Amino acid sequence: MTLPIDPLLPDLITALRDAGRAVLQAPPGAGKTTRVPLAMLAAGLTTGRIVMLEPRRLAARGAAERMAETLGEKTGETVGYRMRGDSRTGPATRIEVVTEGVLTRMIQSDPELTGVGAVIFDEFHERSLQADLGLALIQEVRAALRPDLLLLVMSATLDAAPVAALLDDAPILTAEGRSYPVENIYLDRPLPAQTRFETALADLIASAAAETTGDILAFLPGEGEIHRTAGLLSRLGDGFAIRPLFGNMPFTDQRAALAPDPQRRRVVLATSIAETSLTIAGITVVVDGGRARRARFDPGSGMSRLMTERVTRAEATQRAGRAGRTAPGRAYHLWTRGEDGALQAFPPPEIESADLTALALELALWGDDRLPFLTPPPAPALAEARALLGNLGALDGRSITAHGRALAALPLHPRLGHMLLRAGPKAAPLAALMADRDPLRGAGADLHPRLAALQRGDTRADPATLARIRQETKRLAPMAGPPQLDNPAQMAALAYPDRIAQRRPGDQPRFLLSGGKGAILPDDDALASQPWLVVTDTDGNPREARIRSAIAITEADIRALFADQITTHHITEWDSRNGRVITRQRDMLGALILSDKPWPNTPPDAIARAMLAGVREMGLNWTDAAQRFRARVALLPTLPAMDDATLLDQADDWLLPHISGLRTAADWKRFDMLNALRARLDWGQMQQLDTAAPSHFVTPLGRRTPIDYSGDIPTIEVRLQEMFGTARHPTIGHTPIRITLLSPGGKPVQVTTDLPGFWANTYADVRKDMRGRYPRHPWPDDPLQADPSVRAKPRGT
Repeated sequence: MTLPIDPLLPDLITALRDAGRAVLQAPPGAGKTTRVPLAMLAAGLTTGRIVMLEPRRLAARGAAERMAETLGEKTGETVGYRMRGDSRTGPATRIEVVTEGVLTRMIQSDPELTGVGAVIFDEFHERSLQADLGLALIQEVRAALRPDLLLLVMSATLDAAPVAALLDDAPILTAEGRSYPVENIYLDRPLPAQTRFETALADLIASAAAETTGDILAFLPGEGEIHRTAGLLSRLGDGFAIRPLFGNMPFTDQRAALAPDPQRRRVVLATSIAETSLTIAGITVVVDGGRARRARFDPGSGMSRLMTERVTRAEATQRAGRAGRTAPGRAYHLWTRGEDGALQAFPPPEIESADLTALALELALWGDDRLPFLTPPPAPALAEARALLGNLGALDGRSITAHGRALAALPLHPRLGHMLLRAGPKAAPLAALMADRDPLRGAGADLHPRLAALQRGDTRADPATLARIRQETKRLAPMAGPPQLDNPAQMAALAYPDRIAQRRPGDQPRFLLSGGKGAILPDDDALASQPWLVVTDTDGNPREARIRSAIAITEADIRALFADQITTHHITEWDSRNGRVITRQRDMLGALILSDKPWPNTPPDAIARAMLAGVREMGLNWTDAAQRFRARVALLPTLPAMDDATLLDQADDWLLPHISGLRTAADWKRFDMLNALRARLDWGQMQQLDTAAPSHFVTPLGRRTPIDYSGDIPTIEVRLQEMFGTARHPTIGHTPIRITLLSPGGKPVQVTTDLPGFWANTYADVRKDMRGRYPRHPWPDDPLQADPSVRAKPRGT
């Protein structure tokens, strides 16, 4: 049987022989998956094994079986396969079809890929994270260790130019597909928002069955939707065989779905597993639900989850093409023609939105994170992944630890692998449970009923999910470390050290996670009153996530498990609300406070620094004396600046040594900054200041009166009688002092910068007024001949 790829095979062999690398574009059904490896083997391009990467287990096994059948052999002879938990290879195997994780392990364990002569990436257009990593690693291997290693990237819909450029301008070869016309049929109007997906798809399948002949292939996003839709299709009657097809079902059932049924029309309900590599004979009708599941980082679980999204135009085209493989066909779409135009062109690369923890671990194991990725991993997501690995003890900085190497060898997310290695075999059920779907949806957040359902069953649980989790438990148990823990809460805490949750004060069940984020439980949840939880899944809300699954834990368990990570913090800080320095001693795990008590014997320096923070918040406390000193300093530009902004900025230098013993806002209000400000000037600067701007004027009686420099000229206040006998007006340098002359009662009488002129011209009028008001005080006719005085005459004189 001739396939569309066959005419291109000679050119492909030549390109690989000449360039050692190539990019092959060929639509689904062209035959690239089964024809190309056999052609490379027959051409003798390499004496080593040809390893072909298939992203899906069913496609890998199916491709190996078809190639073996072509050679008239059984699988495991010339052609074999290897995948997690299943392998068919032998000493004579020359073509080995592997799944993605297997390829990564092969490269990491033997970077030279001893015995391998060629590597093929099939269905690269799916842009899985593991395929991107594998291609980057192979590029490194070819550049540094194996320039002879042949490399071929095959794709159905991918834009080949960027891939070819990544492979040092590899030759691009394109095969034409062979297909029959396909009539595309769309809905007349969009589905109402409240329409149940399975009901709408079952109706569309029923319509397609009534309008066509031949077998039907329907695309659904996942196993749950397949089972629910299958239940709705019993109305089709005995003339139809409903065949589910998804990745987790037993292989014998998968083969049954692929095989024709001579008695009845098949309705194959498949996930995107049937988009490309699989051949399903007899299909002439496709019904596309328009949804697909993609691996996306789920902030709720802290791992990648399969998220349901709209298909892209490329995926819809591939699905529709399945109807025209062997005869003209029809493709029914569960959306309108207008909605079709709004679909994205291609699926986004998984590396852009998936959890990168496993990738970060692989990069650390490789020892170089500067790999030639087709799409570089986002730096923030990669940094977050490395932080988690450091928390798990898998990384020391950027270097992988022995524990990290052990984690990399496990077929688990590093969170769950860490739990399995540290807790022991009894953690296997919990690891399998947390890696799968919730078997008890709607049964509250507590993990204990789920674990109990695994052991004893539960009528509320989904039986298929329970069976799958139990099977995974058996597979994981032998990989565990030595027995260490029996407590499921402590096990969960090992996997989620960043999700240990402490209940906040208050009536509502709000929690603070050790990683610093917040989370909330419904008021009626069984865990709502628990003081401590380990949160294993949330709805991912970045502000305050709703907890979907968790398990209660005690503070004693937390302390026992994380003794080496609990840190004692001595807190000395300014409490703005109460206006005082607080000193506390806290035991903390991440953002959580395990204990909080007063800190005795707090160092005075720590208190002073906290008080300084309060000063910066409250502002400087200016007494009259301090204000006068600042005004004097401002007159001399050579002296340090003493404006508020400068003083606050430099407060550590000049104020900190002087506020020891202060702890409250009231203490600060009583504090005089004068001595601290004076200490800013050295002896020479103080001498310069005292000469150019003395702080006081000495009256004729020898009394020191402060000089105010805040105005345009220096100013003093002094009693008029105290200046008797002063014939020359006081000055500072050549600047006269403005004198406010006061009455005996301290009230201003006259302001003057010419005291002799006051005596000669104004004093007589002031004397008349003052004698009447203050008769017991001296008011001489000639003030220049009188002695200065501040005393009143004795009564009776």
